[in-house]
Parts: sequence; C-alpha cells; structure tokens
Amino acid sequence: MTTITMAQALNAALRDAMEDDERVLMFGEDVGQLGGVFRITDGLTAKFGEDRCFDTPLAESGIVGFAVGMAMGGFRPVVEMQFDAFAYPAFEQIASHVAKMRNRTRGRVTLPMVIRVPYGGGIGGVEHHSDSSEAYYAHTPGLKVVTPATVEDAYSLLREAIEDPDPVVFLEPKKLYWSKASVDLPVRGEPFGRAVVRRPGGDATVVAYGPSVPVALEAAEAAAEEGWDLEVIDLRTIVPFDDATVAASVRRTGRCVVVAEAAGFAGVGAEIAARVQERCFHSLLAPVLRVTGFDVPYPPPMVEHRHLPDVERILDVLERLQRDDEPDVRYLPEAGAA
Repeated sequence: MTTITMAQALNAALRDAMEDDERVLMFGEDVGQLGGVFRITDGLTAKFGEDRCFDTPLAESGIVGFAVGMAMGGFRPVVEMQFDAFAYPAFEQIASHVAKMRNRTRGRVTLPMVIRVPYGGGIGGVEHHSDSSEAYYAHTPGLKVVTPATVEDAYSLLREAIEDPDPVVFLEPKKLYWSKASVDLPVRGEPFGRAVVRRPGGDATVVAYGPSVPVALEAAEAAAEEGWDLEVIDLRTIVPFDDATVAASVRRTGRCVVVAEAAGFAGVGAEIAARVQERCFHSLLAPVLRVTGFDVPYPPPMVEHRHLPDVERILDVLERLQRDDEPDVRYLPEAGAA
C-alpha cells in the first residue's frame, strides 16, 4: 500500500479515467499548465496533451455550456469550478440544461459529464472561497450529487462519476485534500446511493457527509468517554440518498443527529431530518437534531472556527438528546395523586 492524500487520489482517478477512455476530457480555469489551484489536475496536460486537459477563459457559464455540447457530441467532459461560489454564474446552465436534457429528450440524449466543485470551509478562505453549496444542486432534479470523505472514496466515487451516463456534481471537501490514507489503487468502493457506517454504535446515529464526517468521528470518540456509543454514517452521495441504511440505524438507536457545514435553514441537513422523521417516527426516543453552520454569509477566516460544526457543539446536542429522552416532569401527575 502507498500513503497518498485525497488530492493525489483524485488526480489518480482522473489520470486512470483518461487512460481508459479517450473520450474523457478535463478543462477549466488554470487546470492545464498550472494543474489547478489545488493541483488536482497536476501533470495531466503533460501526459495527455492540451487537447485533453486544457485551460478555459474565466467564464464558468461558458465552461459548463461548452461541456454540455461536448457531452451531446459523444465526449465525457470533466470540468472544474475553481471554488464553490465561483460556480454560481454557471448555475443557469446547470439547472436549465445539464439537469433537464435527459427529461427534455425523453431519454434520447444523456449528458455524461462531471462538474467538480471544491467546496466547504476549514482552509481560512475569504468570501466566495468557502461556500457549502450542496443544497442548490441537491434540490435540482436530474443531478447526482456526490461528496467523498475518505481518500478511497475520492478515487472510487470520481471514477464512477466519470463513467455515469448522467451529469454528476462532484463536491470535493477542500479541507480534506491533504488528508492521508494507505491505499492500493485502483480501488472501488460502494456504488452511488450506498451510505457507509464508519463507526458502529447503539446509543445514537450521527449522519454526516463530506467534510463533516471526520468531525463526527472525532465527536464519537469524545462522546465515548462520556458514556455515549455513537454510530456514524457517511452518506457519500447526497443524491441518490440511502434511506435504507440511515433508517435502519435510527430505528435501532432511537436517536439521530445530522452534522453539516452548510447553513441549517432549508439545507440538506433539514431534508435528512425530515426523511428520518417520516420513516422512523415510532422508533424515535427524541427529536432529530442538527449541528450546522449558522444562517449567515460565510464569515471571515479569523472566526470561521466558530461557524463550522465542531466536537463541542455535537456533544452539546447529545446532552439535549438525553434531556429530551427523559419524561417531562411538568406533565406527570404529582406523587400520591389519584
């Protein structure tokens, strides 16, 4: 096994996909000679030439629109939105054309394309460089939305995304680019739509995805010292969503906490909470609770640590779960009452 970073795993996935299929192309801002601002495409232009990995003008809408045409023409384009909030100018193309082409043509035209988006906080980025934009894509029918939390999944899920016949928004947690693991490449994990239990437990289920998974695991270790046995689920894909794995866990533990960096209101965390409540209502011992970013524009780097979910906030929510599990004494009859 070789110890590699998530960034290196993503680079290897792109390289292997381009070697296996000459229809796979990679393009975007600074992805060619520079190798991308995070060096995810490093060396691809040198290996495959400027016809297959190349730079584009600074126009995200044009990048995605160009990819739509190439996908319709038989290629499998992979494009990079340099940062999460940089992708918003391309959202009209994504919502109006990328997501709708199969439906619009009654299945005759598919768009096998991947939109790579470095997203999330934790790197001290300034405005427009640290958004958690997953809810926009998850709320757009016709898109698959994927976010890895491990080095192995970074490789496996990106390979699957490139091979998929439909458009995939591939969200890469920026703060995990430098996480490491010993991996034998190529590696293939569970397919789209399959969540993974990263840590088994019996007292409560913690559901997380992307950059929040390591935080949830760290919180589970801290909670164990206080007597809580937490089960941590890594969703891996937001769309499609693995209701079966999440519901089975919550029915067994009776409690659920959702952890996500994005703002709480109308976010993916809210959808997860709703799905759990609908499917597991009679098994719940306490309300489904969320630990999310605050409902504010992303804060400056010096205070982002207060905005992002952390171990302490998750432990605070566990205490509330325990309180909600206890009978409310205000509604109990007084001792000795008939």
